[in-house]
Amino acid sequence: MNLIIRLLVTAVVAYLLTWILPGVKFTGFTGAVIFAVVLGLLNLFVRPVLKLLGLPLTIITLGLFTLVINAIIILIADYFIDSMEVNGFLWALIFSILLSVVTSLANSMFSDSD
Repeated sequence: MNLIIRLLVTAVVAYLLTWILPGVKFTGFTGAVIFAVVLGLLNLFVRPVLKLLGLPLTIITLGLFTLVINAIIILIADYFIDSMEVNGFLWALIFSILLSVVTSLANSMFSDSD
């Protein structure tokens, strides 16, 4: 149940961010839900490989290269999803930063405090 809530929170936040950011578009809320599922799968399988390959750059930049890895994940998701459009690396970087911040805030509000 917690996974479904997190996916829906990610989808809602991503869909709302497209109203603010002109460089990121979804054709509808269904596209945002598909994006949340694909993003979860990419974070599960591709992100560890990218983090391992980018470890030297992450160390040199004191962790800031992780932002680039997040943007690359967004661009890979854009490649696989027809109902999503990202207009370049800069928009993917801005979108990934805002998505991370707002999603973590929203997930902390909905998390169980047991």
